[in-house]
Amino acid sequence: MELVIVSGSQRKDSQTAKVAQYLMQQMLATHNVKHIELCQYQLPFWDGDPESKNVDGSRWPFIAQQIKRADALVLITPEWGGMASPLIKNFLLMCDNQETAHKPALLVSVVSGISGAYPIAELRMNALKNNKLVATPDHLIIRNVAEVLNQQQPENERDQHLRERISYCLHMLSQYSDALTTIRSNHEAMPYPKQQEYSYGM
Repeated sequence: MELVIVSGSQRKDSQTAKVAQYLMQQMLATHNVKHIELCQYQLPFWDGDPESKNVDGSRWPFIAQQIKRADALVLITPEWGGMASPLIKNFLLMCDNQETAHKPALLVSVVSGISGAYPIAELRMNALKNNKLVATPDHLIIRNVAEVLNQQQPENERDQHLRERISYCLHMLSQYSDALTTIRSNHEAMPYPKQQEYSYGM
């Protein structure tokens, strides 16, 4: 499986990136994994014009190439004011369904306190319509993130339980990746008549 992990914090050296690195380490032994930390790239603000993705200095062509090669994605966002980050939402608006359609995505929310559910609900509700990513039923909420995933070994029972939940979610993401690969192949080999008329969700 080719896996791309996208971390959507607008801060460098963020807790979101820490979580991304942990997930990456869990998958490297068995899969090809890339981490795209959006704050490290100069991406234009999506204005609805496809040409705006390629303005001078934009790194979108590089990112789009990584996404197109991926079999599955992990989308990680911090919770800011009860919302997903502007960077992750801009990223999802820029994704073309030719790059992302019918690929599974594990949604992950990172929060310093005990909340974290709102970004997941937001992404499930309105972030996947036109890019046609398929969110897996399971998601992750990394609460009190500064207190977990800091050492090689779990520091307490909560850290241990979280790591076990992460392992399960990554295992299931791999299963969905295998299943949806068949759907993408069938979609390409046996296209629905006039399927181009249904490029956008309803």
